Amino acid sequence: MEYFVEQDHIVQKIWGKADVILLIFAGAAAEFALNKSVDWLYFTGKLPSDPLGRLFSTVGYARQIIFSPKEKAHAAIDKMRKIHTGVETARGAAIPDWAYRDVLYMLIHYSIASFEVLDRKLTDREKDDVVEVFYRMATRMGLSNIPSSYATWQTEYSQQQASNLQYSKYTADLFKQYKKHLGSFRYFILLESQKLVANEIVLENLNLGKSSVIKPMVYIYKIVRRMNAEWFIQSILLPAQYKTQIRQMNMV
Repeated sequence: MEYFVEQDHIVQKIWGKADVILLIFAGAAAEFALNKSVDWLYFTGKLPSDPLGRLFSTVGYARQIIFSPKEKAHAAIDKMRKIHTGVETARGAAIPDWAYRDVLYMLIHYSIASFEVLDRKLTDREKDDVVEVFYRMATRMGLSNIPSSYATWQTEYSQQQASNLQYSKYTADLFKQYKKHLGSFRYFILLESQKLVANEIVLENLNLGKSSVIKPMVYIYKIVRRMNAEWFIQSILLPAQYKTQIRQMNMV
């Protein structure tokens, strides 16, 4: 049976670990809040009203694509595109292609950065493989001018960040919602986690600083991880009602 992402692919290794996924979305939460297209999620109201629910919904789609046979993965991508088309119809405007590209580029960056923080450095070949998977996702969505190599993506991602990121009223409100739904302690962990993976331009826009106080704890966490006890730490990073979902994220 042909899979969209072949077995033992680096993308499966990245998206098959709950802690890596949580770090991906911690970083993405920072960058997406700065994106000029973030107003689209305010049109539906889903992200600000339930940011954690949105996280697990997105993870669900990602798992369908990354761990499913090709036909089922294509169906998941098509459904995702159809949902966005419905939002466009309701709003009477089209989501620009650059906004889709921004999200794809962002997921590429945080997939690589998060895995490297919690696991190991990726080889140049593995980085190309990550970009190639997202390239095929984008192609299935009908997007064009998407880079298929890491070197090309790196250049375009830098240009995208320079032109499409800005602090806005949506940025301020989203971080307010993050704190409301996470609570003060988990919100603090979120901010410190973002410093581990976000690019300098993101950190500057959010005035977060560069040094994370939890960076020394990553080494300790890796030891705990080797003992297969990381689920305990993961479970305290999100509210209790999400413990089952956290466990289900572990696929490898």
